[in-house]
Amino acid sequence: MYSKELLKGTLKTIVLKLLSTNGQMYGYEITQKVKILTNEKIQLTEGALYPTLHKLEADGMVTTRVENIGGRKRKYYQVTDLGSNEATSRSNEFTEFVQTMLLLLNPQISK
Repeated sequence: MYSKELLKGTLKTIVLKLLSTNGQMYGYEITQKVKILTNEKIQLTEGALYPTLHKLEADGMVTTRVENIGGRKRKYYQVTDLGSNEATSRSNEFTEFVQTMLLLLNPQISK
């Protein structure tokens, strides 16, 4: 498991990228996909995920649709064009950040 501080700064990126890649998903499905893809190193809690989803919806980056399944309501989230662009931007920024951190953590001595 990673620290909450690391996860907090990347949660929107994770959610937007998953929705961009997988299409519509519901909350529990998102948590399980993250758990599987990270070999359980990242486990999203409802307390972290749903406020993030609500914020992304308020910002116009995701839309929702409710469906009745077996007498229960299931809320699906789908990325918008704005959210898809944001997912790409955030993913690129994060990749560049990781590369920069690797330079700092593993500096090569020039001769």
